[in-house]
Amino acid sequence: MEPSNETQISKFLLLGFSEEPGLKLLIFGLFLSMYLITVFGNLLIILAISTDPNLHTPMYFFLANLSFVDICFTSTTVPKMLVNIQTQSKVITYAGCITQIYFLILFAVLDIFLLSMMAYDRFVAICHPLHYTIIMNAQLCGLLVLVSWITCVLHSLLQSLMMLRLSFCTHLHIPHFFCELNQMLQLACSDTFLNNVVMYFAAVLLAAGPFAGILYSYSKIVSSIHGISSAEGKCKAFSTCASHLSVVSLFYCTMLGVYLSSAATHSSRSSATASVMYTVVTPMLNPFIYSLRNKDMKRALKAFFGKETLPWPIVIRLKKCL
Repeated sequence: MEPSNETQISKFLLLGFSEEPGLKLLIFGLFLSMYLITVFGNLLIILAISTDPNLHTPMYFFLANLSFVDICFTSTTVPKMLVNIQTQSKVITYAGCITQIYFLILFAVLDIFLLSMMAYDRFVAICHPLHYTIIMNAQLCGLLVLVSWITCVLHSLLQSLMMLRLSFCTHLHIPHFFCELNQMLQLACSDTFLNNVVMYFAAVLLAAGPFAGILYSYSKIVSSIHGISSAEGKCKAFSTCASHLSVVSLFYCTMLGVYLSSAATHSSRSSATASVMYTVVTPMLNPFIYSLRNKDMKRALKAFFGKETLPWPIVIRLKKCL
């Protein structure tokens, strides 16, 4: 590449999904609806858990953290896209792009870590129920979340600082609705070998590693459930981890689908469309999965909205008093 083609860039252009005005209006309405559902749905999960003492357990502590991270994850990309559509602008500044990459990596890896912690929690609850309260104590849960935050902050900082060393050519069009790390590396004119090594090494260590831990946890869970003699006991044991298993499957399957589709089609636009699944759709569906498939969460949400019925013994006492 000729040195004359390199420049000190100050902005990029996010191409998004479509140039047609009619489709832009539809996309704006669709993403605004999904964003509002994501924010309010996950906020309800956080409020229900914080106000119900019965949900002050390790599993729901991790779930509340997951809901908070999902709100932040979606807020990193969708508001900027909505503003660009509203103002009919595609511009994102260089600093804004690096900042977006930083927070995208931070919250994406935090999602993975929290899903791994929830899998470990279910493993201890089902495979070692007598020692559950001893192992999954408040100190351990807090320490796991704190270490995850520190690890993700340092990893995101490393990836962002390595982006700063790259120079870019005059072609600054990003065929995406946000600044995606791999797309940015493809636009760089300078050598990206070290960046690619760090990116793929981190993907194996921070994504594939926790996923292997999740698979191991659920293999042990399935083995323990299989050893339960009664059918009712098996159903009860499986129901405690069904919601989490659904979220894990949704997150990893959509993420895997994005990379398989982009590798098969070699189309950046189709990759952008597929990436909507794990950046927007998955955080939006998580509250529905946990509220519809979890009896404790449904009860907590009813109580939060003031629709929880009183237990029968209390009702009987009240009638006697009247």
